[in-house]
Amino acid sequence: MAYAKKAPKANEAFQKLKNDLSAKTPGCAYIFYGEESYLREYYLGQLRRVLVPAGFEEFNYHRLEGKDLTVQSLAEIAEAMPMMAERTLIVATDFDLFKLGEEQREKLVAFLEDIPPYCCVVFVYDTVAYKPNKTLKKLSKALGEHVQAVEFRAAENSDLITWIARRFRALGKEIDRQTAEYLIFTCGGLMTGLVPEITKIGTYAKGKSITQKDIDAVADPVLSAEVFKLSDAVLQGNYDGAARILGDLLKMQTEPIMILAALGSQLRRIYTARMAIDSGKDKYWLMELWDMKSDYPAKLLLSAAKKTTAAWCGDAVKMCEVLDRRMKSERGIDTAGELKLLLVRLGAKRK
Repeated sequence: MAYAKKAPKANEAFQKLKNDLSAKTPGCAYIFYGEESYLREYYLGQLRRVLVPAGFEEFNYHRLEGKDLTVQSLAEIAEAMPMMAERTLIVATDFDLFKLGEEQREKLVAFLEDIPPYCCVVFVYDTVAYKPNKTLKKLSKALGEHVQAVEFRAAENSDLITWIARRFRALGKEIDRQTAEYLIFTCGGLMTGLVPEITKIGTYAKGKSITQKDIDAVADPVLSAEVFKLSDAVLQGNYDGAARILGDLLKMQTEPIMILAALGSQLRRIYTARMAIDSGKDKYWLMELWDMKSDYPAKLLLSAAKKTTAAWCGDAVKMCEVLDRRMKSERGIDTAGELKLLLVRLGAKRK
């Protein structure tokens, strides 16, 4: 087939997609998946720009929903010749290729082996998780030979900081590296979530330079950032502050089991940071252990760990594990009340 080539590995596939778009030679079939939906939508837009002339979208651009989609209807649309263009673009969202029945799988394999060279098909995994099933050997072979699976991962920290600075410049603002790292820590490392936060912060900020106070004033923190503040309040002996943060999370209808999971995870990280201090290891050891993309969270962990001991951390982690088992196994448990009680117990252990 004209465009069929053996699929590159996930990280290589992303670079190949960029190269193909730059050369205006996209392949015949892609799978787009991954947590960074901002990048995914951006590259879908780039595919559309390269393949579909403006004004002819009705004939050459087709968006399909996977729920009621069949391989037969997909093939029929793919066979339609392009109008005033060299190729057509089909985007099928949440059409789970690995959950098809045997008959549909056979038809899909045949379709993938004979996609018209004037058509580009993109299978987008959005709300459906991308979970390849290697036991489906015929399908896996066809996908490996004819489809490029492109994963859209969170950007590397240096790239993300550059992107954040560029977004703020477009709003007439500036942000330094340290403040950008604080923004990533507070709002998460996905562009998808950062876009609206940058707009809010840029609109709110009175000065030209963005400050941490600007971020704190209007940004919506991710759960991990709020839980870090909660755990830090406990370590500082500020139990009223910790209870206030927990109360705010519960008012926002954050599930108690999610809060507990995040708190347990944070306490485990603080535990490892305490062990790093006690054994003479540095922030780079923590970064490697927890696969961190910058030293910013590692430095925060080390700072938090200096306020406690390995014994307290071990007890705190065990208390979280016990409550987690109870929440998952006991019926009628007051999960919010148990979380508040956990804070009291954690505080009592500090004395």
